[in-house]
Amino acid sequence: FLFQMQMLDKFPMEGGQKDPKQRIIPFLPGKILFRRSHIRDVAVKRLIPIDEYCKALIQLPPYISQCEEVLQFFETRPDDLAPPKE
Repeated sequence: FLFQMQMLDKFPMEGGQKDPKQRIIPFLPGKILFRRSHIRDVAVKRLIPIDEYCKALIQLPPYISQCEEVLQFFETRPDDLAPPKE
């Protein structure tokens, strides 16, 4: 969500703030409320919409898809290489 807000602030025209028809930044899939026992189910349900969001994001023009915020968002972190076992 914070990343999405950064993108909309940095690229207001592409985010459709002046003209919604001009929006090219994809919409972030909405939040889903869940109980603690449903974490995995919710994650699986959100996998496809979030995957589509990421694919749409990297297909944007290079001045957006290769901006610092996008590069940092997709940057590999140590936890990605050795994820927690839980």
